[in-house]
Formats: sequence, C-alpha cells, structure tokens
Amino acid sequence: MDKFIIRGGRRLKGTVRVSGSKNAALPCLAATLLTRQKCILTNVPDIADVHTMLELLKFLGSKVSFKNHKVIIDSSQTKSKELEHDRVSRLRASILLLGPLLARFGKVRMAFPGGCVIGKRSVRAHLNALRDLGAKMVQTKDWLHLAGKLKANKFLMWEASVTATENAIMAASLVPGKTVIRLAASEPHIQDLCHMLQGMGAKISGVGTSTLVIEGRKQLHGVKHAIVGDYLEMGTLAIAAASVPGSKVTITGLDPEQLDAFWNNLAEVGAKFTLGKNFVMIEYKKGLVALSKLETRLYPGFPTDLQAPFSIILTQAKGITRIFETLYEDRLKYFNELEKMGVKSEIYNPHQALVVGPVCLRGAVVESCDLRAGATLVLAGLVARGKTEVYNINYIDRGYENLAGKLKSLGADIRRVVI
Repeated sequence: MDKFIIRGGRRLKGTVRVSGSKNAALPCLAATLLTRQKCILTNVPDIADVHTMLELLKFLGSKVSFKNHKVIIDSSQTKSKELEHDRVSRLRASILLLGPLLARFGKVRMAFPGGCVIGKRSVRAHLNALRDLGAKMVQTKDWLHLAGKLKANKFLMWEASVTATENAIMAASLVPGKTVIRLAASEPHIQDLCHMLQGMGAKISGVGTSTLVIEGRKQLHGVKHAIVGDYLEMGTLAIAAASVPGSKVTITGLDPEQLDAFWNNLAEVGAKFTLGKNFVMIEYKKGLVALSKLETRLYPGFPTDLQAPFSIILTQAKGITRIFETLYEDRLKYFNELEKMGVKSEIYNPHQALVVGPVCLRGAVVESCDLRAGATLVLAGLVARGKTEVYNINYIDRGYENLAGKLKSLGADIRRVVI
C-alpha cells in the first residue's frame, strides 16, 4: 500500500482535463452483458474499480481488452456463474450485475457486495424493482438469489436509489414491451447509461427526469459509446483551486451544467469562477464566507460525493457552516482526521456536523476511510502548512485516475511513496 506526501501552500496554475466518470463507467460495463455482440467503450477511467469490474466480467466468461482508456468487450460466451463473496467483496458496484444477468439468463446468484464503509446500503430498492419486473427471489443472510422470466411493468421505485435505478433500467431494456419506472434517480451517470442503451436498441424517454419509459427489446446489439466526463472530479479540482491562495485553474472535459447546485454553493461562499460550455475557470479569492447550511440532496441537488471535499473550502471561510448529510450515515468520519490538521468541527450525529472557519491548517499524518474522504485529505494537504502524509490511498485509487499526477501538473508538491 502506498501513501501521498504533500507539502502544502503551493499555488495551482494551468489547465487540467477530467477523466471519464467512474459512476458512469461501472453501469455501462455491466450493461455490456445485455448483448452477445461486441461493445466498445471509450474515455473509460483507468482506476481500481474499473479493473475490478472487468475482472468480474472475465470471470463470467466475457472477453475483455482495456488499453488507452478504451474497453472492448465480447460477452457472447458469458454465463451466469455464482458470484462468491471473495469476488464481490471489493466493489459495491458489483450489485449492478444483478439486472443484466437476470434479464439475459433468467437467474443470478451473488453474495452481498462490499466496498467503502460509508454506512449501510440496503438492497431493498434493487430487489423490489426486479420483483416488479417479475423476478422471484430467495434472499438469505449472505446471498442474493433471483430467478424468473421478466415482464414489462409500471412501478414505483422503493427509493430513488442510483444503482437500483440502473439495475431496473438495464433489466427493462432486455424485456419486450413498455416499462414505466417512477421515482427514478436522474444523476448524470444514469443519463449516460440510458444513452448507451439507446445506442444498443432500447427506446428510452424521460432521460434526466424521475419518470422513465423504456421500450425494451428481445435482443440488444453492440455499441460504441464514450463515457461522460467525471463531474465529481471537476468539483474536487475546483475546490482545490478555490482553496489554495494564488491559484488559477481551468478544468476541461465536461459541461459544468451537471454541477449547478455545486456552483451555487461555491458562489455563495464568495469563490471566483467562470463557467463555459465545456470548461470552468476558477481563481482563488480572499474573503470567503461560510454557508448557513450545506445539505446534500438527490440530483440535481448538492451531491453527497462532494460534501466531504467541500468542507475544505469551508475551513477557509469566515463563520460557521452546518452540514447535513441526508443520504449516508458515517460519511462524516473524515472530520476526525481533519481535526489532526487543526480543523474546528463538531459531529452531532451520523448525519449532522458543523465546521468553523477560517483556520490555518497544518500538516499531519492522516488516513482516508473512504474514497471521497481520501480526496478531502489530499485537498487539506494542499492548503496546509508543512508536510501531510495521507495513508490508505487505495480508496482514492478506486475513483480518481492519477489524482496526484494531475495536481502535480498544476504545481502541487505531491508525490506517491511506496510503503
């Protein structure tokens, strides 16, 4: 396992391009199981979670090639094999195999997925959606076992779960007839999955809304599809530029419109930025002020995955900000590490905290406890005086492609060290 060593206070200057979205790539990779024809995905991020998903597809019998951010997948010989705990324990997104395997083979059996520890994630929304499509299930303590021939239907999601919505969309796309999904999540990565499935022959309307109408097909064909840029990476890099004195950074590779709620909050704290068609330019500005409240919401609200990173700019803003994490419990644990760096905060419960600024962050030895917490500690290290060592960066590798390299290209003093 490696660590990052960061010497803070170096201003960030230049242009950087975001990689493809992890949260879009994973369901799109799973969707290749819906066809026997070859699929080509481009702009795929070269990150740990993508490699884990590709290993799962190989285990199921798919032929996979991954080079220069292009994945070629041939699933003509794929089978619905039992997915044991050892195979799915490293990736929560392995749950995305449920819908495609069930729709294509009429059965799927897998252990409960693992992954980052940011609170419990119920599989109820997945099971209810697939049951509404006709699946019969046997759920034990350690296994998910579903079987049956699926039928088109109209139903309401148990909750607006992103991955459950993706499972329902993928399954319905291989079911002839009209399926209507209400209370669907609408995040940009869900929209990207819908665009890929449209390219494979499914008819999907209502993309980007909470009601999706899917006219599935008995067979889907192959597709060439470019993964959308990562709006969460764009937000993370924007926070870095807005938090480090003297910085001026342009971030490209994505329409910033996907982050409207984020930009609204960034404007409210007094940050200086300019939005373009496929870029954003951020310039450090003195005199940042606290928010009255930072509250995560379902898309298009403020994204939960940027709640932790955004706390860094709040440590540099004057006043008290109350943070409300409405989606996941245990996502505020990163404050325990930030306090080692001088952050003044208080955690009321698993969903509420406050942070007081401005504070002068100081370097420290810290450990990431999940993907976004890890990125947050890197941002803190860029701002802090002195040396910061960030451990458990395997979490960061799961979702950010070459984060240290991109920051270094902008002038940051950050290096990766093998322990």
